[in-house]
Amino acid sequence: MGRRFHSETNGMLQRLAKTGVAGLMHRTGADRLIGALNAPHVPLIVGYHSVVEDFAAGAAGYMPSMLISRRMLERQLDWLARRYRFISLDELATRLESGIPFEEPVAAITFDDGYRDFYDHAFPLLKRKGIPAAVFVVTDLLGTSRLLIYDKLYLLLVRAFSTRRFGSFDLFHFLLGLGIPLPDIERMCQPGDPHAVMRALYTALPQAILHCVVDALETDGKMEESTLRERHTLSWAMLSEIHRAGVVIGSHTKTHALLPNEDWQDAWEQTLGSKQDLERKLGITIRHFAYPNGSFNTFSVRVVANAGYRFAYTTCSHRDPDAPLLTIPRKLLWERSCMDAFERFSPSIMSCLVHGVFDFAASCAQEHRSPGMVPPMPSKDSRKGRDGTPHEATPRSTVSENLHAKRPHPAPALTHGMTERDDHGIDL
Repeated sequence: MGRRFHSETNGMLQRLAKTGVAGLMHRTGADRLIGALNAPHVPLIVGYHSVVEDFAAGAAGYMPSMLISRRMLERQLDWLARRYRFISLDELATRLESGIPFEEPVAAITFDDGYRDFYDHAFPLLKRKGIPAAVFVVTDLLGTSRLLIYDKLYLLLVRAFSTRRFGSFDLFHFLLGLGIPLPDIERMCQPGDPHAVMRALYTALPQAILHCVVDALETDGKMEESTLRERHTLSWAMLSEIHRAGVVIGSHTKTHALLPNEDWQDAWEQTLGSKQDLERKLGITIRHFAYPNGSFNTFSVRVVANAGYRFAYTTCSHRDPDAPLLTIPRKLLWERSCMDAFERFSPSIMSCLVHGVFDFAASCAQEHRSPGMVPPMPSKDSRKGRDGTPHEATPRSTVSENLHAKRPHPAPALTHGMTERDDHGIDL
């Protein structure tokens, strides 16, 4: 009881401090000055995940930091509309590629994972307000009732902890029994916190190993994924409809794999396969890619480039100097990102967020450099035909020749890909 009171007290003090600092910086204009110094030539790109009608009801059974209510989304969009001109991701990326500066502040709106609730809640709102948007989809899940791997892992961990399958130290032994030695797992996670455990596992392990963990957790009973409609993704028909309405479609891999955790063959299939699926089904050229969890390193950037993408988006301010258009930063927001200590929408906190004031406290723990060999960047000429249109992706054999080992880098450490984001949301 005492520990819980201490934690809640600290949380309230932090929120009060954040509210006070944000108010002071906004009144003095320091937030805008910091924004200009942080990224003077980078336009604002905002990212969201799941949009729900009732935040409290949604957060009762799911990760709160992945959610935003339709009402709060409208509040944030209205604030942005008074200060920025909304443009499509296509227009923004083309201007960045040309190097022509923007004459006024501009913003682009994106949604990751392609949840069905985008169609139900966000899409009607965006149409009514005339706001362009982009959606990054996980192609293998489109039109199915299967859950994203991190959603399923999280819900299975909730079940495991709620049935007391795991005690204070049981998690380590459970993983060790699967042949997954992660000695730091207990140190990295709050005991009994399924969200923290999911984050630690998801950011540390390749998907093939994650599926082993999921299978082991399901020995207590299979999860009925078809009944969890609120976690389902768009159908292909929905995706086609929103595309015809002007929504830009981008790739988020085939199965939401973290590219730095995968070997080159799996990373190549995740990026190229997703692109080809979308182009075949929609009859369009896919130019945009969003790194799952915002996780990237030199290796994954090169794979994305060779797969034929022109623009790719992260969730931190780090840029690859050799591929700035494949490491374009975004700001991820959720329901409580811009709430003050009294849970009211705060224009001051919103302003500090979009100008990067809190980025100094939300440090990125990713290792963006890749040890070992990486595929070279394709030349600019190789990406365009004589008519200026993009060529097909670099052939698989070419990438294979550039890499002489199946895994050119060691398996990532447990902390790889994790970021300290305060209450700004997570990067999945």
